[in-house]
Amino acid sequence: MSATLAERVTSLPPMDVAGRAARLREHLAVERVDALLVTSLTNVRYLTGFTGSAGLVVLTPDELVLVTDGRYTEQAAEQLAAAGVDARLEITSTGQHQVVGATLATAERIGLEAEHVSWAAQRRYAAEWFAGCDLVPTSGVVERLRRFKDDGELARMEVAAAVADAALAELRPWLVDGPTEAEFAVELDATMRRLGATKPSFETIVASGPNGAKPHARPSGRRVAAGDLVVIDFGAVVDGYCSDMTRTVAVGDVDATSLRMLEVVTASQAAGVAAVGPGVAAVDVDTACRGVIAEAGWAEAFSHGTGHGVGLDIHEDPRVGTTSTATLAVGDVVTVEPGVYLPAHGGVRVEDTVVVTPEGCRPLNHTTKDPAP
Repeated sequence: MSATLAERVTSLPPMDVAGRAARLREHLAVERVDALLVTSLTNVRYLTGFTGSAGLVVLTPDELVLVTDGRYTEQAAEQLAAAGVDARLEITSTGQHQVVGATLATAERIGLEAEHVSWAAQRRYAAEWFAGCDLVPTSGVVERLRRFKDDGELARMEVAAAVADAALAELRPWLVDGPTEAEFAVELDATMRRLGATKPSFETIVASGPNGAKPHARPSGRRVAAGDLVVIDFGAVVDGYCSDMTRTVAVGDVDATSLRMLEVVTASQAAGVAAVGPGVAAVDVDTACRGVIAEAGWAEAFSHGTGHGVGLDIHEDPRVGTTSTATLAVGDVVTVEPGVYLPAHGGVRVEDTVVVTPEGCRPLNHTTKDPAP
C-alpha cells in the first residue's frame, strides 16, 4: 500500500455523529409521534457510532438511549464516547422491553421503522412492549437524513473508492493470463483488504464472456479467455462506508459488436454523469443514459436501473431509474451504471459513484474507462 493511501485509511477526519439525533428530532412532529424506536442496525450506527450486531435506539424529544446486551458493554461505551454522542447506554440481556417500556412510559404515539420491522415484531411490540400505545409506521425517517453526506462521510467514501481503484489497477494485467472468474474475485477482495478495506461492499462480480450477459452473475470456474469482455463490479468498505464501481475489460481482440457495445455504454454513462446535478429529477439521469442506448438499437438490452444511492449501505436512497420520484440534492451520492447485455457477445457495464455538488457532480472513483487490460 502506498504511504499516501495508508495515511488516508488511518487518518480519517471526524464526522458529525453527535448532531444527528437533534436533526432527527425535528421530524418527530412531522411524523406525529412522541418517540421513535430505531431497530435498523445501520440506522443505529448512523445515530450513535455503535457497530455491534445487536442493539436499538430510542429517540424522544429529550433523550437518546442505546440499548444493547452484555457482549457490547465496553464497545458501546467506547464508541459513543469516540463519536461524542450524548446518549444513555442501557445494557440488558433479558429485559430489553422493560428498559424501552420504562423510557417510553409517557409516550402515546410511538414510531416504528416500517421497512425494518417484521409483522411478528410489530405484534410483539403491541402486545408486550407498548400495550395501550398507538404504534405508528414511519418510512425512511432516518434514511432521509442519511442521504446528505457530510465531509467526514465523503472522506470515507473517497478512501473506499481509492482502495478499489488501487486494487483493480494492481490486478488488472492478470486477466490476460486466464484466471478463473472466482480466482480473480477472491484476489480482488483480498487485495482491497490488504490496502485498508474492512471488507468488500458486496459480493464481487466478475463475469467473463457469455456470463457477462447476466447483470448480477456470480464468479464461476470459467477461465477468462482471449476475445472476452469481462465485467468487474465491486467495492470496498472503509470505516463503514461503501464504494461501488464497475469497469468492463476487453481481453485480447474482441469482435466488432463488442467494441460497439463498449463505445455505446461508455457514451451512455458519460451522458448520465453529465445530467447529474442539484434539482435534477433522478429519472432524468436515467433517461439520459437510456436515450444513448436506445439510439444504438439496444433499448431492450439495458435491463436494470441506472443507479442508486450509496453510503453505509451499498443500496440507499435516492434510486435512479425509470420509476424514481427523487430529486437530487447537494450531498447525495449516487451511482450511474448503464449496461448492455447480449448473450451472444456478453455484457458491458460502466459505473461511477458520484457526489452531487452545487455545480453538478464529481466522481469518487478514478479508474480509467479504457477497456484494455
